[in-house]
This record gives sequence, structure tokens and C-alpha cells, in this order.
Amino acid sequence: MADEFIKGFTLFTLGGLGWLTFGGWYRTPSYYDIVQLVNPAEGVNTAYGEIGLIAGDASFWLMILGALTFWVFIPLSRQLRDMLDEDAETAN
Repeated sequence: MADEFIKGFTLFTLGGLGWLTFGGWYRTPSYYDIVQLVNPAEGVNTAYGEIGLIAGDASFWLMILGALTFWVFIPLSRQLRDMLDEDAETAN
């Protein structure tokens, strides 16, 4: 279980770092604005800017789905598999 936790934590940390970095570059118009990181992107006219926006969105979903995969879905599937194996053994 510790292996799954550290994998999920690594994806959560890397995704969060990427989301904060690209959000700070492309979605924060001013440091003093109240709403940051979730503003719509403004003034992105280059291909590199578009790639940065895509990388920021991908980092956000990596943070969410990576943690959910290793913290929820994999342990849940292992418990379900163990439960089904126990049911199969008791049926025989």
C-alpha cells in the first residue's frame, strides 16, 4: 500500500507543480488579483502559449486522476478481486 501511496503522491505533486507553474505564467494577469490560476487565458497568441495552456490543463488532470487512480481505484480493485476470490473459494 505504501507503494501506491507514493506513486499517487508523486503524480499529485508533479501535476500540482505543473498546474501552478503554467497557471502562474498564463492565467494570472496580476499578483494582486483575488482570483488566480482559474482565470481564462488572455493574450496567448503564439504556438508556445497554446502548448503552455494545454500542458497546464494536462498537469491539472494528471494531479487529479493520478492521485485518484493510485489512492482509490487500484486499492478498490484489489479489494474487489480479493473478495471475489474468497467467494469463489467458498463456493467450491
